[in-house]
Formats: sequence, structure tokens, C-alpha cells
Amino acid sequence: MRTVRFGESGVECSAIGLGCMGMSEFYGPPDPTESLRTLERAFELGVTLYDTADMYGRGANETLVGSFAKGKRDKLIISSKFGVVRDPNGPSGSLYDRDVDNSPAYMRRCLDESLKRLGTDYLDLYYVHRMDPATPIEETVGAIAEMVVAGKIRGIGLSEVDADTLRRAHAVHPLAALQSEYSLWVRDVEDTILPACRDLGIAFVPYSPLGRGFLTGAITSTTALANNDLRVNAPRFQGDNIDSNLLLLDQVKILATARDCTLGQVALAWLFAQGDDMVPIPGTKRTKYVEENVGAVDIVLTPDEAASISQILSPEAIAGSRNWAAPEAAKR
Repeated sequence: MRTVRFGESGVECSAIGLGCMGMSEFYGPPDPTESLRTLERAFELGVTLYDTADMYGRGANETLVGSFAKGKRDKLIISSKFGVVRDPNGPSGSLYDRDVDNSPAYMRRCLDESLKRLGTDYLDLYYVHRMDPATPIEETVGAIAEMVVAGKIRGIGLSEVDADTLRRAHAVHPLAALQSEYSLWVRDVEDTILPACRDLGIAFVPYSPLGRGFLTGAITSTTALANNDLRVNAPRFQGDNIDSNLLLLDQVKILATARDCTLGQVALAWLFAQGDDMVPIPGTKRTKYVEENVGAVDIVLTPDEAASISQILSPEAIAGSRNWAAPEAAKR
């Protein structure tokens, strides 16, 4: 398994990680037994990076990852996040009952709670999950840097920030990673954010690298999805939009067939073709999919193949917004 270094932090991990969010919430009912099997299978295949957050399942996801990590903590790279505040009495699977808090006091409290749930005394990466306009990024990163000195964190990361915020934060303490949505379906980071990461030597961690499952070809409608599945309210999965997007995917399927690989593997291979600093974290709670995803590490697209796929699924060609709409009940 190829490895990638995270900036100046000293953290080094497998070229592909495992996003653990869906094991506890947002993509149908959880299955802890199968999720643990999936975590173990990923480890057998050489995956070392496991990504979680305090908000996933309101702590349940960190507890799950912590149970998996017992006896092998020194062989794992565990990343978690803080900053999203959820209503403890809100419905499962909802992202609309939330606020943000990046204050140093809240960070320190969240970090200690995350370490306890994960059963460890340090995190390899700790991300600011979403930006809090009330707290300057310099203040937040400065406080997290104190936790690096204290030995509770090895590397600092940000998530979903612009290039200016990235540079301001990096000036306070060298950042290890930026985690943002990036895939053939979401290309927003290409203009200014990825160049800033490369200028500063910050690794890039694409989440939802399979387009929330669309790029695998497995989602052809939302009718079979659970009511609390995020994709039910995502415009790209609705009506005429999904029909148009599936026609684009049919063109990519021709290449996948020619290369004797799956659509999902092509989508991941395309990300690897964007640079050696990419560490995608596709999420799954099924062993067969983690096996498929890890197999993508060995698929090398030619420059012409990567360019052709980029053109087929260009931002202009894709129908519908990347963001999902809140259901009416959540808007009231």
C-alpha cells in the first residue's frame, strides 16, 4: 500500500482511508456487527486511516472506532473532528438541528470527550469540522496547537474552508490536512483551494469521493432509500436531474468495462490521478465495498483517460446542486 505524508506533522498513512460516518448515521440504519467486520477487513487490506467525528451518531461512531482500535492503536491513524454542535434531542440522520462552535473552551471539552470515546490518549489528526464566524480561525488553531504541544494531537486539519482561511490558519501553526468534498461530481476545490494546499504542503483528504454513492452506479433513484438518508433531499438525485446524470455515468461505464474495473474504482482512480497528495476516504459499512475501494489504489488511468472522464462529468454537464434541501419540517 502506497503511503502519504500529512504536511510537517510526521503523520503518514495509507493512500486510501475509510470514512466511518455512515456506519452510525445518515445513510440508513446502522449495523455495528457488519461495520466492525468492515473495519477489520480494511485493516487486513492495509488501510491505516480511519476518519470519524464527534457528531457522527452523536458520539456513537467514535465509540465504534474505539472498540475496533483496541489492541492495534499504534498501527492506526485516527482522525476526528469538532465544531458542529447538534441538538441532543434531535432526530437521527438530521443535519438541520445543528450550530457551530470553534471556541477554544469548546474544543478542549470536545477533544477530551472524543479521546475518552475512542479509548486513546491522542489523535493523529484533529479537524475543525466547520467554520464558526464568531471565532477567528487564528484563535481556534492557536488553541489546538497547544494540544499538539501537550501531546494530545499529532496534526491539525481544517474542513470545507476557502484558500484565504487555509493560509491564515497555516500561518499560526502548520496544517497537516484539509478535508473537503471532492470527486468527479464535486470539483469546487480545483480553482484556488487545491493550489493553496500544494503551495503550503498540506495533504488533501477528499470526502464523499464516490459522489455519495452515485458514482458507483448503485443509486438510480431515491425510492429505495431510508427517509432519513441525506440523498433523499439532494437535488442531484431528484427527478430529471438524476436521469440526466445517469446518462453521463453510462459514458464512464464504457471505460470501466474496457479496464475491467467498477465505476467506483474508476472514480477513485481519477482522484489518485489528480496528485500524490490525495487520500480519499470513501465510506462504507460493507466488506465487499471496502475490498472494491482498496482495489482502486492499483488502477492507474492514462492522462487521456483521466481527461476524458473529467470532460464527461464536467461541472457544467452535471444536473442539480451539490447541496441538499432541508425538508419542510426542518425549515419551520
